[in-house]
Amino acid sequence: MTARFRLAALYTLLVLAAGVVLTGLTYFLMSRNLGRRLSLDVVGTSADPGYAAMARQRLWTIAGRLEAATFSEFLNQALISLAVVTGLAAALGWFVAGRVLRPIRTISGTARRLSAENLSERVPVTTPADELATLARTINGMLDRIQTGLAERDQALDSQRMFTANAAHELRTPLATMRTAIDVTLDDRPGTAELLAMTHDVSAAVDQSRRILDGLLTLAHTQSGRITGRDVDLAEVATGVLAGVAGESRDIAVRRELRPARMTGDPVLLERMIGNLIDNAVHYNHAGGRVEVVTGVEGGQPFARVSNTGPPLTPDQVERWREPFVRGEGVRTRGDAGLGLGLSIVYGIAAAQDGSISTTARPAGGLDVTVRFQVEQVRGARRRDE
Repeated sequence: MTARFRLAALYTLLVLAAGVVLTGLTYFLMSRNLGRRLSLDVVGTSADPGYAAMARQRLWTIAGRLEAATFSEFLNQALISLAVVTGLAAALGWFVAGRVLRPIRTISGTARRLSAENLSERVPVTTPADELATLARTINGMLDRIQTGLAERDQALDSQRMFTANAAHELRTPLATMRTAIDVTLDDRPGTAELLAMTHDVSAAVDQSRRILDGLLTLAHTQSGRITGRDVDLAEVATGVLAGVAGESRDIAVRRELRPARMTGDPVLLERMIGNLIDNAVHYNHAGGRVEVVTGVEGGQPFARVSNTGPPLTPDQVERWREPFVRGEGVRTRGDAGLGLGLSIVYGIAAAQDGSISTTARPAGGLDVTVRFQVEQVRGARRRDE
């Protein structure tokens, strides 16, 4: 039984029940009033007692026959009328049920036409704003969320495919270097100098592979959702990082303004984040340049800011550096070309710690990077202190 049939049957049964109740009530009221009126007419027929008795007897007989005929005719006409009204109610109920269920059929047809490849169609919202219009808006909202989720999933899959391809390409380079060094050296009888040169090449390639794998593991850790929450002071983290790079930046003036910036986060990831920022600031710089490291709290939010001098940058260059394995070729002035994972790791760590990053290309050259964290993380650190 379809919903339309059930609704039409319900309408018909309601009309039939109402007709039966109306007929029965009318029959009861007619029988009561008609019998009383006939009785009064018979009693007041004549003043002669004998004649009155005979007349009353005849009138009672006639009244009884008239009452029976009247009620029989009433019942016949009532049953015919009830049958006609019930038939009309069934037809009208079928029509009304179809009109009521038309939006449901529209929603069902739209749902059948939808697929994972086509989620652009939406259910039309009818007027007035009744329950069916609310249902249509709810389904459209659900479709919007599904379409957004699928688009984000496809984007994430494309990003993962590109990341995997880039990682494979980056790892292939040091492996090829090691294989070439070994094959060329062992192709003939190598001397000590050649073996030492091969060892140096292999060692450099292994070190590059290790740095690539460390960067990939850090990125994977930031996306796993398993972040350790501990009390951390960004000023202490920055102090430790600056002590480690002091030897590499003898011709770089390092200015530090390390005010306390306590928060709840992963100390290892935060150290890696600030270390990458300072490493980029040192290597994307020029001789006699300057690096500035600032930590503190602004607006209740702990922050770490690293800025440097260096070659002029465009906003497009800075935006591209967010992607893994995108190097600052033609910009890096100190050291090798790097792995292209520095800023992508910084963005990944900041996102995993509910932080936000703002990057500004300085007009005179260089870059200003500021990482801010949420107020809730500061409150968590304060609760631990208490």
